[in-house]
Amino acid sequence: MWLFDKDMWREIFNTLGQNMFRTFLTMLGVIFAMLILMLLLGSANGMSNGFNKIFAGTSSNSLFVWSQSTSEPYKGFERGRKINFRLEDAAILKKQIPEIEVLAPRIELGSHKGIVTVYRNGRKSGSSVYGDYPEIDAITKKKLVKGRFINRSDIVDNKKICVIGEETFKLLFDKNEEAIGQDIRINGIFFTVVGIFKPSKNINIDGENAVFIPFTTFQKAYGSGDRMGWMAISVEAGKQVAVVEQKIKKILKAKYDVSPKDERAIGSFDMSEIFNNISAFTGVLKAFSFFIGIFTLLAGVIAISNILLITVKERTKEIGVRRALGATPKVVKRQIVLEAIVLTSFAGLIGFAISVGILGVLDVMFGSGDEFPFSNPMVSIPQFLISFVLMVGLSVLIGLIPANRAIRIKPIDALREE
Repeated sequence: MWLFDKDMWREIFNTLGQNMFRTFLTMLGVIFAMLILMLLLGSANGMSNGFNKIFAGTSSNSLFVWSQSTSEPYKGFERGRKINFRLEDAAILKKQIPEIEVLAPRIELGSHKGIVTVYRNGRKSGSSVYGDYPEIDAITKKKLVKGRFINRSDIVDNKKICVIGEETFKLLFDKNEEAIGQDIRINGIFFTVVGIFKPSKNINIDGENAVFIPFTTFQKAYGSGDRMGWMAISVEAGKQVAVVEQKIKKILKAKYDVSPKDERAIGSFDMSEIFNNISAFTGVLKAFSFFIGIFTLLAGVIAISNILLITVKERTKEIGVRRALGATPKVVKRQIVLEAIVLTSFAGLIGFAISVGILGVLDVMFGSGDEFPFSNPMVSIPQFLISFVLMVGLSVLIGLIPANRAIRIKPIDALREE
C-alpha cells in the first residue's frame, strides 16, 4: 500500500528537512493557530465548569413559590388581601401536578428575611431560623462540616434539634469547642445542635447565618399551626419549570379566590432560568471560540500552502526529472498533499501540547477559587478530534493548490530550466 511506502516518506521528510528554518517558520502559523483555538475552547470550557461549580448543590430545575398580597379585587374581596399558604397546599400540588419531583414546605421565624436572636451562655447570634423538611436538602444541598441534617425521624417525633451554620457556630461557640449535642435557645425554647453546615459562597438562598429546625417542631414550638411560608420545588428532569410554575399558580389562585390576571398575589422564582441563560451564554461562547479558532487555523494552513507553492517552483527541475522517469501526476500530487498534511499535523500537535500546558497553569492560578467562574479549563477529546480532523481536512484542500501546480509542469520544460 502506498501509504506505507518507506521511500516516499523518506523523500517527504528529506524535502521538508532541506530548509529547516523555513519549515519551522511555516509551521509557526499553524502552531499559533492551534494554540489560539485550544486556548479559546479550553477557556470557554473552564468558564462553563466554573459556573457549574458555583451552582453545585442547587437543583437546576428548582422553583420557589411564596404568598403575597392581591393587587386586584376579585369575587367581593378587595385588593391588598394577604394570602397565607397552608400545609395542605403542598399535598394538593403534589397530587395534581405529576411533574413535581420534590416539594419542600418551608416556614421562617419572623417576617421574610427576618432575623431572630439565638442565645447560648450569654453569647448571641442574629440568625434566620427556618422550619424545614428533609426534602429541602435535595433542592439546596447543605455542605455539612459536622453531624447530620434533619431526617424523617425528627419530623415524626417533633424532635427539638437544629442544624446551624458556621457563622452561628463562630458567634455562639469557641473555636475548638464541640457544638454537637449542645443546646442553644431560640425565642425561649432550647434546641440541641445535631449538625453544622458550611454556607455556599456562591448561591446562598438561606443566608450566611441560618438555623434549621424540623418543620413539625417549629409548628408546635411557635404555634404556626398549618401555616406554610413558601415552597421549594424541584421539577422532574426534561420538564419545563415555567409550565409547572403556571400550573401551580393556577391551582393556588383558584383555591384562594385570586383573580387569574393578578400577577402579584403569588410570587415565584424560577431557578432554571438562570441555569438556562448561563448554558446559552457558555454555548455561544464555545461556538464563537470555535469559529474564531477555525478561521485562525485556516490562516495558518494557507501560509503552508504559500510556502509549498514556493518549494514547488524551486523543485521544478526535480519534478520534471521524476515525471520523465515515469512518475504519474497522481504520485506527484500525493507527495505534495502529504507534505502539507505532515507539516500541518506536526505543527498542530505542538500547538496542542503547548496549549495544554498553558491551560494547566491557568487552572492552578484561577481554578481553585470561588470568586471567579473558572475551573478545569481543558479541551475535551471530541473537541480536539474535531479540530484536528478539520485541520487535516483544510491542509488537504490547501495542499491541492501547489499539488495541481506541480502536475501542470511539463517534463520537457522543467528539464530546460537552469
